[in-house]
Amino acid sequence: MRKIVYYVASSLDGFISGHDGDVRGFVEKGDGVDRYVSDLANFDTVIMGRNTYEFGYKYGLKPGQPAYPHMKHYIFSDNLKLKNPDDKVEVKKIDLNEIDLIQNQEGSDIYLCGGGQFAGWLLENQKIDILRIKLNPLILGGGKKLFGNSTKKYSLQLIDTAEYENSLQIMTYHVVY
Repeated sequence: MRKIVYYVASSLDGFISGHDGDVRGFVEKGDGVDRYVSDLANFDTVIMGRNTYEFGYKYGLKPGQPAYPHMKHYIFSDNLKLKNPDDKVEVKKIDLNEIDLIQNQEGSDIYLCGGGQFAGWLLENQKIDILRIKLNPLILGGGKKLFGNSTKKYSLQLIDTAEYENSLQIMTYHVVY
């Protein structure tokens, strides 16, 4: 079964964006960002919630386009409708059976892109296998939380940690359920 890898940028206080999706202050350049981009090339599938997909519209993504051209996209939403989506973009109902079907397909591990609420739902249902945090040297004081409104408590086992320029760190953990 393919693993789900939540690979996400976070502030030191656990936010993946500030208020209104503000990501100013997150490290945008350097060898740590280069590693992230390189790591994404190893995934052939991405899952995300509607809000994360629509966040891409601010950066030129058109509805129905894949955000990552080399990956199959599964957008989880009970109300998103896309007209003429690309063959690599599919909207799925928020349903654990859909997650299981994707995990049982052939392919690489699955990239969970952004989305505190969707990530929180997956965590609550013990579906995130690996947590890879791009820890940014800033405190946001509020915004979108790493796991939304989830209140579950789990231990993590550190697999790897690396430091990069601009004080960015990438830490990889196995989630212990």
